[in-house]
Amino acid sequence: MCVMAMTLEIAGRRDIVATGPITGRWLSSAANAEADSALIAGVRIYRDVMTTTRSGSDVDVDRCVRQIAAGLHPRLDQLGANIQRYLEQEIPDLGGDALTTGLLGPSITGNVDTMLHAMRFGIDVRRVEAPTAALEYARRLAQHGVPVHALVRAYRVGQRRLYELVFAEVQATDMDPKVGMAVLDRMSATMFAYIDWISQHVVEVYEGERERWLENQNSLRAVRVREILASRTDIDVDAATSVIRYPLRWHHLAVVIWYPEAGAERDELARLQRFLRELGQAVGAAANPLFVAENRMLGWGWIPFRAAPPEVIEKARRFASSGGDAPSVGIGTVTAGVGGFRRSHRRALAARSLAVARDEPGRAVIAATDPGVSAAALLAGDLDEARDWVAEVLGDLAGDNDSDARLRETLHVFLASGDSYKQTGEQLLLHANTVKYRVGRALGRRGRAIGADRLDVELALLLCHWYGTAVAQPQPA
Repeated sequence: MCVMAMTLEIAGRRDIVATGPITGRWLSSAANAEADSALIAGVRIYRDVMTTTRSGSDVDVDRCVRQIAAGLHPRLDQLGANIQRYLEQEIPDLGGDALTTGLLGPSITGNVDTMLHAMRFGIDVRRVEAPTAALEYARRLAQHGVPVHALVRAYRVGQRRLYELVFAEVQATDMDPKVGMAVLDRMSATMFAYIDWISQHVVEVYEGERERWLENQNSLRAVRVREILASRTDIDVDAATSVIRYPLRWHHLAVVIWYPEAGAERDELARLQRFLRELGQAVGAAANPLFVAENRMLGWGWIPFRAAPPEVIEKARRFASSGGDAPSVGIGTVTAGVGGFRRSHRRALAARSLAVARDEPGRAVIAATDPGVSAAALLAGDLDEARDWVAEVLGDLAGDNDSDARLRETLHVFLASGDSYKQTGEQLLLHANTVKYRVGRALGRRGRAIGADRLDVELALLLCHWYGTAVAQPQPA
């Protein structure tokens, strides 16, 4: 990827101009005094080229291309910065952590430099070496789950803009049309050949790195994370931190993220990892999140913070609920140290188990801090036992039908509000008399009043509130 610029002498006036960002906007050299000397030199080079091409004899197309490329080279950093700004605007997927973003500029500059050298010295692009920064940038994108099409598109966008800019510059000169077409053809051929070659190369590097990353999910890092989770004894925190490359002494928010098993033939790990990275950015993570693949559709994640951040659970919930293709998410609690690393993960797993048991269509986003979630998950450790116990406590009110479900929810809110018909009505948007009627109907369906077993009733209703039909009694055929 590179950008071409030409300096012209128009109508005998010394107007020094240069292309600005790749959008084609023109910038006066007066706005950048430092660039004047390079541009003035470019004018002289271009005047020499025009003298040669207007002579009409022994037109040296190769010499024109070489001199134009030589005139561009002093502005290499400026051209690279212009392209970077444009690509970041056009292709949001290229965003990443600070280290990855920092490699984008050197990658672009390396490609520009390589292409200009190929034009200047007539080097076959198949014989050049790919810029180190470009290859490393492709590896970093693979490590962070950025889709490969974003990488390929970056090269296509650069190629397209470069061709359009060079074509416009050649058309703007008084170069002989036949010579201009020959110069344009030579330069565009080099551009197309280089982009085709480098695109294939970086895609190979990307895919190789992605395969290596997927294989490493069962490597030392993933194994060590599982050992930390399973251990009930003290561990060497600093050594473990070094191995898994994650700050275990900090505060953590664990999440469990997954896609429906209906798509199990697909491999969603890259999407899961990309979602976790973006979630970390949305909630203000202090370092890169940790991702461990459980299978092709399910991953565990930890987001690190130096101190417990305010409202982070709600920020995570809003972000997880807003994405159109986001996975389902079980959100743990914010806890510190190795013990917090384990505890937050257990709570995220519990939230996920609740979501799976509910088996509702669509994406699920459940946090362990939601009122009653952790208690419900503990009570329903054995779902069959929980279902039988709910039936014993609630009687016919445990029926799996819409009518009983409405009565259960009304009674649940009523008991939680301190037996207040008014507060229950305000929360459920019902008239107090309607609440009173439903509570009476619920008790009638149960078959007995609430007395000494009030706590049992509240817990059974809590299970029904969170698990729904998973703990209700099927209707007789």
